[in-house]
Amino acid sequence: MHNFLDIAYFQNKFVPFKEANISIATHALHYGTGAFGGMRGIPNPENPNQILLFRLDRHCNRLSDSAKLLNYDLPADKIQHIIIDFVKKNKPSKSFYIRPFVYTSDLGIAPRLHKIEKDFFIYGLELGDYLPPEGISCRISSWYRQEDRSLPLRGKISGAYITSSLAKTEAVESGFDEAILMNTQGKVCEASGMNIFMVRNGKLITPGFNQDILEGITRDSVLTIAQDMGIETEERAIDKTELLIADEVFLSGTAAKVTPVKQIESYHLSTSRPITEKIKQKLIAITENQEPKYQEWVYTVDC
Repeated sequence: MHNFLDIAYFQNKFVPFKEANISIATHALHYGTGAFGGMRGIPNPENPNQILLFRLDRHCNRLSDSAKLLNYDLPADKIQHIIIDFVKKNKPSKSFYIRPFVYTSDLGIAPRLHKIEKDFFIYGLELGDYLPPEGISCRISSWYRQEDRSLPLRGKISGAYITSSLAKTEAVESGFDEAILMNTQGKVCEASGMNIFMVRNGKLITPGFNQDILEGITRDSVLTIAQDMGIETEERAIDKTELLIADEVFLSGTAAKVTPVKQIESYHLSTSRPITEKIKQKLIAITENQEPKYQEWVYTVDC
């Protein structure tokens, strides 16, 4: 059961969540011609009248870029202004997740992006741990991540998530928590909705942008944190067998945060995860605005 926030932004105004409804003929519903974002917010542990949003500017910029791929001009500063108002009106009292969404709102039946109405809405829900924080099991999916030459993978295009959905269900129904997708070159790509990292010989390694991954904001944060902590990092192609013998593996994402991987297929990974834990705890402290060095990553909303 989801606990949705009371107020949504829909058709250029704030309305009760239950009244924010679209037609069954909506173009994006049929063709996947939408793009979404997702960001976390928490009440400030030191001031209950404040909400802390993690990397608000980066999330707004990415959604604006995703909108461009749909032939929709939606400035990042407009998105940010509306999200701030959205938070002020809802005044969440628990950890929550914001889902902004741009989409073709027309009721036509032709698959196209030109000469068609587009719109933007926001809703939110309370959200704790998306995945078990103690660690998860993963299987290698039989489904492959799409290629950027066939889908604009640098945007969170809604239609692209059919592959993620197929992979996630395949994993869960075969006894695992999560799926790891390979790209069409047979290299490790990402999970169903998260980026992936491994540690080998003290080095933090993750697939680069040329591996058809999403340009994750949490991924970027993890790399920056690791480098600031003196951990060597590398972005490159990863083979499946490297994951199976890695010292540590974890997933990163807005919902997943930093989630350790304890098993891949029938291979059990070490329960000693010193680098994963250091990064995880540092990220938690940053999101709670406890790290002055990273204060620019946290936007404070006075409610």
